[in-house]
Amino acid sequence: MNGYLAFLKKEIFEYVKTYKLLIMLMVFTVFGITNPLIAKLLPEILESLINDKGIISLPEPTAYDAWTQFFKNATQIGLIVMVILFSGVLSSELSKGTLINLLTKGLSRTAVILSKYTCMVLVWTKSIALCFVLTYGYTVYLFPKDETSNLLFSVFCLWLFGLFLLSALLFSAALTKSNYGCMLITGIVVVACMIMNIISSVHKYNPISLATDNMGLIMNSIEVSSLYSAIMISCLLSLIFVSLSVVIFQKKPL
Repeated sequence: MNGYLAFLKKEIFEYVKTYKLLIMLMVFTVFGITNPLIAKLLPEILESLINDKGIISLPEPTAYDAWTQFFKNATQIGLIVMVILFSGVLSSELSKGTLINLLTKGLSRTAVILSKYTCMVLVWTKSIALCFVLTYGYTVYLFPKDETSNLLFSVFCLWLFGLFLLSALLFSAALTKSNYGCMLITGIVVVACMIMNIISSVHKYNPISLATDNMGLIMNSIEVSSLYSAIMISCLLSLIFVSLSVVIFQKKPL
């Protein structure tokens, strides 16, 4: 336990030192501020351009448009940035040999894997929470009369998908020695989930549903209970990926 906490502190310091934490927070801060602004201003900008050509006006923007921007930016850009930043979670230290000294001094390989996953989860949690708070504040200010349903649950689902993605990333990092290989394997996992999502009977069990059904939850077109199976499967797969990462890393030559 002491080794885990000590290595976790070291990981957090490294994320601060290498600006990974700062980059994540900056990216999601920009999203949090611009999500409602884009929703508010984009129709007006498009309308001014369209009206020059004599075409009819666009409908008034709503809070749904702001949250559409939130989930679109978080899933399409935010998660990609996260994967790129964390792709060297093991390979960078393995290539430099910095782990060898720590492991020979008694640090367990299990503590290394668990602390790295914990640190990535903490960074992801802070980033998505910051983005949510900023988006929520500006959305309430710009669209005070609009109400949304199941907002916290939909954001929780996106957060949980991020945890699943991080576990797949850690598993990929344990399998390969390069950043590109890590990103490739993680991409294959995501693409596999997207392909399986085409099958309607698989959709409710698919982890990627947690990142695609968010607006349906907010607009009440999707029942909360329909994602319970996907939540359980995501938690189970995350546990499996992290456990396999520990097993693989235990046998991995340094």
